[in-house]
Amino acid sequence: MLAIRPMSGYDLKKVIDDSVAHFWTADQSQVYRTLAGLVDDGLASRRTKVQDDRPNLHLHKVTNSGLEELDRWLASPLKSPPTREPFLARLFFADRRPVGEVRELLAARRQEASELLATLQAIPVPARPADLGQVLRVATLTNGIAHAQAELDWLDATERQLEEVRP
Repeated sequence: MLAIRPMSGYDLKKVIDDSVAHFWTADQSQVYRTLAGLVDDGLASRRTKVQDDRPNLHLHKVTNSGLEELDRWLASPLKSPPTREPFLARLFFADRRPVGEVRELLAARRQEASELLATLQAIPVPARPADLGQVLRVATLTNGIAHAQAELDWLDATERQLEEVRP
């Protein structure tokens, strides 16, 4: 994110929440720990702006070494992390519960997916992306929207299949 523009930890957390949280989350303390580590490793610099009426502003900026490390990471082979989906694990074993509880489980997931879809659809996008960065950032948003919509479609199909199950 610092390769896009210099930011404070507060601003960085807000940008993460407003742009990539559907595929990469971070809590506020993690943001500050990571920024400190980047500065310690020489991958980012920190400039403090003294403010009289509020706490000092610590602005972080990626260094040339940080950009080189980003480029190395972008060019490296991508390893797929192990997949763990607690909801799917719960659903897999949910036949131990009455079908009404399974419906409640699906309804709760539907609520989450609907909220995520609404959040993603509310993110403003340029009508015509101006550069490669904007095109790629819109593409990640489109991916998130497609996944949320696919989840809702899958929930619809699963709920229809439950109608055919005898109690």
